[in-house]
Amino acid sequence: MRTALIALLGALAPLLATVLLTAPVASATPPGAASPAAIPAGTALAGATPPGAAPRQAPAVRAAALTEVTGFGSNPSNLQMYLYVPATVTARPAVLVAVHYCGGSGPVFHSGTEFASLADRYGFIVVYPSVTRASKCFDVSSPQALRRGGGSDPVGIRSMVDWATRTYSADTGRVYVTGASSGAMMTNVLLGDYPDVFTAGAAFMGVPFGCFATTDGSEWNSACANGTVSRTPAAWGDLVRGAYPGYSGPRPRMQLWHGTEDDILRHPNLGEEIKQWTNVHGLAQTPALTDAPQSGWTRTRYGSTGAQAPVEAISLQGVGHSLPAGGMAARAITFFGLDGGGSGPGPEPQPGTCRVTVTISAWNTGLTASVTVTNTGTAPVNGWKLGFTLPSGQTITSGWGATYAPATGAVTATNASYNGTIDPAAGVTIGYQANHGGGAAAPSAFTLNGTACTAT
Repeated sequence: MRTALIALLGALAPLLATVLLTAPVASATPPGAASPAAIPAGTALAGATPPGAAPRQAPAVRAAALTEVTGFGSNPSNLQMYLYVPATVTARPAVLVAVHYCGGSGPVFHSGTEFASLADRYGFIVVYPSVTRASKCFDVSSPQALRRGGGSDPVGIRSMVDWATRTYSADTGRVYVTGASSGAMMTNVLLGDYPDVFTAGAAFMGVPFGCFATTDGSEWNSACANGTVSRTPAAWGDLVRGAYPGYSGPRPRMQLWHGTEDDILRHPNLGEEIKQWTNVHGLAQTPALTDAPQSGWTRTRYGSTGAQAPVEAISLQGVGHSLPAGGMAARAITFFGLDGGGSGPGPEPQPGTCRVTVTISAWNTGLTASVTVTNTGTAPVNGWKLGFTLPSGQTITSGWGATYAPATGAVTATNASYNGTIDPAAGVTIGYQANHGGGAAAPSAFTLNGTACTAT
């Protein structure tokens, strides 16, 4: 293990050499001391105080400077919390957790990446967890780390999120996580442990949830790092579902990045992550879109073709263990929707033509349905409602890619925030799980925004 960790740290040395280690870190103001430079009035850092409630005290956090926060809550592995609050934040701001690589720290990741400057531009808050154990690697391998509330690093990071959202009246529906290497592994872990906390993640050079699992206290799993661990999509998905048994809510979207020449966490891990997160979302392994946004890049999107697809993967030809590079953080912010993309008015009924394909997988008293809606018209569909009729005896118990109401009879599925646009000749895949009383037939009578669709 020690040899592998030394190799990892050695590989990161060139990256560390480029980091501005001298960037100032603001300390939290001690109780009773004068506050640092005040955050400008009107920036809505702590949100409006509810009528009749006592005024809330803003923490001693200097605007546009990194500050260490202590006493933020349960923290079984003694992580440090660093916070970056831009000079101007949006009302009910989003929160981004940015997780460093092995050998790094919160301040180093703050200085060496573009997330803080993007926060300045778009008004969200950034939390930088920082490891204090000797290896400076996050725990992504212990049994405690791989289950919700089990202890270790994920619990401490969850506490940081709770502190930030509570203190700044942040939007709990817009909490995101990103990370590089060990931080990318932690991104996978956090989305598995806390799918109800995080809306989406972006993992730069990571491995699937559970791939690094060990039972001997080791922090390193050579088979996983070398890309030799391969499982079926269902097996990978079961590892994620097992982290929070019984959870049936929406799953976070995932963006995955990996270089083909990565010799620390090898490129086959990208394919295994794709298997895992497409299965978690109930999606097929066939991309809805494949393109090349830059020379040497291959991007695949699963579940929809838009910028906020349920799963997006970017493979970078000839790139090693050196992500994120310039401009990639901005693409992650676009995937999250923090740059203003994906917002707009709700769906309106509109004319058009459509085709619906349904695949059913059934067992004794239950089934899952994968529903692909294709726009066969000549204009984009901007905001959609898919109507259909469930066979008698079927009741939807959970779904993904849309909200479903009611659970029986004539159902309407309404687009999610990330898949509301369907371009001509493009499609979006959604799905649901249902109970049945012996009849596992597909639904019928599909309409898209009130217009009848062809069922195939």
